[in-house]
Amino acid sequence: MSTPNTTKWIGAGLLGLPLYGVLSFFSSLNPQPDPNTHYDAWARYVTTDFYVLTHLFASDLGLILAIFGTFALGAYLARSRAGRMGLVAMAITVFGSLLFLMVGGVSTFSSPEQGQMHLQGIEGYREMPTILAQTAMMATFGVSFLLMLVGNGLLGAAVWRSGTLPRWAGALWVAGSALPVLGMLYALLPIGADATPATVPVGMVLLAIGGAWMALSVLRGPSGEAVGVAAQPRVQ
Repeated sequence: MSTPNTTKWIGAGLLGLPLYGVLSFFSSLNPQPDPNTHYDAWARYVTTDFYVLTHLFASDLGLILAIFGTFALGAYLARSRAGRMGLVAMAITVFGSLLFLMVGGVSTFSSPEQGQMHLQGIEGYREMPTILAQTAMMATFGVSFLLMLVGNGLLGAAVWRSGTLPRWAGALWVAGSALPVLGMLYALLPIGADATPATVPVGMVLLAIGGAWMALSVLRGPSGEAVGVAAQPRVQ
């Protein structure tokens, strides 16, 4: 496959980044109640068809598209002045995203059953002692958030240094990645906050804009051959 055609495929893959932002934005517009303080409302929420469909076709599908987009971004950055940083950032981000996808799958399919048991009066579930599976899931959740935060931060920095992608698209990507993580950490506090705080949709808007900016820059930019010849000797 010729280099220009490869660049077009990379540009198509980068479209997964703004699609991730858009899908995650819509999935965050109806935040779920905090189960720590409003368990009845949470149980009613997670047993709706809306919950399952939005998690499956918006949150989870969006993250899958983000993984494809991250691979494409790493491949494009490999030929730039920030090639090594871009590849390391890609590996960290994808690993964190895959870990988070594991947790997201548990939430998508097991939370409705948990909520249904509560609504039917089966209260013993909440009184069960913590087992290794729950501890492992929370540890996986925490590690995935940390890796995604670090990886996306490095991706934004690599975009800024690349010389082939818009600098401010990288800055938007860093800000858009940090806001949801910080918001989710806030939601974990026992203060009755929504499980999906307002920082999540704001961050997703920034991700959609930054991702679209990068994708369109590649699709409309100079041929991949010209970019590769100019940038390849400077890969770090």
